[in-house]
Amino acid sequence: MDWGMSNRLAQLIQPDGHCFFMPIDHGYFQGPTHNLERPGDTVNQLLPYFDALFVTRGVLRSSIDPAITKPIILRVSGGTSVIGKDLANEGITTSVEEAIRLNVAAVGLSIFVGTEYERESLLNVANLVNECEKYGIPVMAVTAVGKELEKREARYLALCCRIAAELGARVVKTYWCENFDKVTNGCPVPVVMAGGPKCETELEVFEFVHDGMQKGAIGVNLGRNVWQNEHPVAVARALQAVIHENATPREAFDVFKSFKDAGE
Repeated sequence: MDWGMSNRLAQLIQPDGHCFFMPIDHGYFQGPTHNLERPGDTVNQLLPYFDALFVTRGVLRSSIDPAITKPIILRVSGGTSVIGKDLANEGITTSVEEAIRLNVAAVGLSIFVGTEYERESLLNVANLVNECEKYGIPVMAVTAVGKELEKREARYLALCCRIAAELGARVVKTYWCENFDKVTNGCPVPVVMAGGPKCETELEVFEFVHDGMQKGAIGVNLGRNVWQNEHPVAVARALQAVIHENATPREAFDVFKSFKDAGE
């Protein structure tokens, strides 16, 4: 691995081998998402707690202070919306030259295995890897399921993650599921967990993150369960404890309560 690639991955994955990525890219297909109407305000209060920001070029330019030192993972796929016919019909929206101009640490795009557009989305990954490897930019593949949430089971997600790794993705983002070790054991590159729809309780979030970390994930790429919570800073600090301090779910919940009680 050349120096540039190694350097960018080291920005994303911390010295303990773990990471906490904060996605705020939801607007690229679902518009002004609740609590993400003003993304710059959402991000500013959470800056001390996450390790990298997953964002589109439009929001990066318009809403994120260029003086921040947090590494950027740039969302480079899109072309569909939540009200359109099929979320899986994505294309590449942003060039590698643009990613270089924006000084990003990595780029990310979705794959839709098992859909009508499986081939197109997988070739998107392969072609993007071909270009990004020339410049030492890691590609993160996101195993998206569109509106078909029932696909979030170990056999399917293991298939998706392995294919993404085989095509050259340096990191894979996927959903937590029961028997999550079946997913990570079959994927030869680092796996980070997505949050998915907002959980019912904070403890539920800490439990699935902790379980996934114990079963081989290196961290999370988790947004809605943080910034849609009434106490986003408290949730972020508690997740930081699980990811980087090996806190149990109950210990993380105690961290959450202490920050919540302090009004954060």
